[in-house]
Amino acid sequence: MLLTLTTTHRPATDLGHLLVKHPDRAHSFDVPVGTAHVFYPEAGEQRCTAALLLDVDPLRLAGARGRGRQQAAAPESFTLGRYVNDRPYAASSLLSSALSRVYRSALRGESRDRPELARTPIPLEVRVPVLRCRGGADVAVRLFAPLGWAVTATPIALDERHPEWGDSRYVDLALTGTLRVSDALNHLYVLLPVLDDAKHYWVAPDEVDKLLRAGEGWLAGHPERDMITRRYLAHRRALAGLALARLAERRPTDEPAADGSAADEATADGTPTGGAAGEGGPATARRASLAARRREAVLAALVEAGASRVLDLGCGGGALLAALVGDRRFTEIVGTDVSAHALAMAARRLRLDRLPERQRDRIRLWQSALTYRDDRLRGYDAAVLMEVIEHVDPPRLPALEDAVLGHARPATVVVTTPNAEYNVRYEGLPAGRFRHADHRFEWSRAEFADWVGRVTATYGYSAAIGGVGDDDPEVGAPTQLVVLTRKENP
Repeated sequence: MLLTLTTTHRPATDLGHLLVKHPDRAHSFDVPVGTAHVFYPEAGEQRCTAALLLDVDPLRLAGARGRGRQQAAAPESFTLGRYVNDRPYAASSLLSSALSRVYRSALRGESRDRPELARTPIPLEVRVPVLRCRGGADVAVRLFAPLGWAVTATPIALDERHPEWGDSRYVDLALTGTLRVSDALNHLYVLLPVLDDAKHYWVAPDEVDKLLRAGEGWLAGHPERDMITRRYLAHRRALAGLALARLAERRPTDEPAADGSAADEATADGTPTGGAAGEGGPATARRASLAARRREAVLAALVEAGASRVLDLGCGGGALLAALVGDRRFTEIVGTDVSAHALAMAARRLRLDRLPERQRDRIRLWQSALTYRDDRLRGYDAAVLMEVIEHVDPPRLPALEDAVLGHARPATVVVTTPNAEYNVRYEGLPAGRFRHADHRFEWSRAEFADWVGRVTATYGYSAAIGGVGDDDPEVGAPTQLVVLTRKENP
């Protein structure tokens, strides 16, 4: 199976730097089902094409199916059907897996030699000559067009000598657009198996994280989000429900709810489809996402506290940092995270390398573990723990409390965390499951209040507890928030 990626950006051979594959050489990689090759049919200053060719070994493919408890990729149940089928030729999750193996750095948007170009949209053409497209060519248009691609999906005839037989279930897919290479590759990584509607391996819970990682920035607002999620997760309802609940919090503020969204999906503000109990109906299409409303609530609390020097503890990819940078009242902003990768993502989001010097001097990104005392964090006006504490193992929480409230001791601390009682409003979230795979706990309102009472008494803070998102009269708001204010003489 074959996938080509072409650019007319000049010099076009910079594509080799973005893919980390030199145009003058052929590259081969061993994969579980065969061998993946990357080569350049053309490599000039004006036009350059990188081809990914996956050579599937039918014997290894059959073995991989047995080991992986594959359930959907091969409808043939007879013995010969394991070897005689379309899998070695039609693009599918096999090609998607090979793409993630050979273009790993490019998928992450990393380029040591051309970092600025990796962040820049460039003209691209993608060609997949044979792709099984369940639902017909129109499905390919519905999936790729909202992402900025011009789509041509040409049905392949069953037999050109017998046009009366009609079209096969395969298309010749061509995409053109101006996008970042990382975005293009992530679109393909997710949507190739979605179009095929099959996976060659067993779909485990970690596939939810893979989907959300590859879909960062585009999947939450995609009008076909439901179909993409269900198909990518092999129609496993529990996993799809979990993914949709997490995506509901990521929907961009300027995006409406997806057309035709399923009944088990939450609306933009965290209210389930159909509205909260006692309300008149579903949330309006243009409401901000719960994540955006959470950031707004945190910013409002910081402004009310008069803070100008602020710590974002556990900043992740920098969503709150970007909001802080946009407000001139915050003169010094520090983001910390234990993950160097997360800090790199935050730096890219903030475009630190492009900011004017005065702007850049307001911002610091530090690697730091919140369960250890860090002298650099002392003396700040305020600290934020936004959706952080639930990622800490409960036995480690006292260490975090001591490091933040006991050692750093900012004048104001803003904490947000999920309200576990609200989870019943996410119909796609199975009972007893958390909203995120990495959550170690999720507290009820009473449990949160008990924790707030304990830390305020221990460390000399007063507290004001509130919520974020529409308040359900039975189960409260989807997010809990507390503003802790240090007492002058504890």
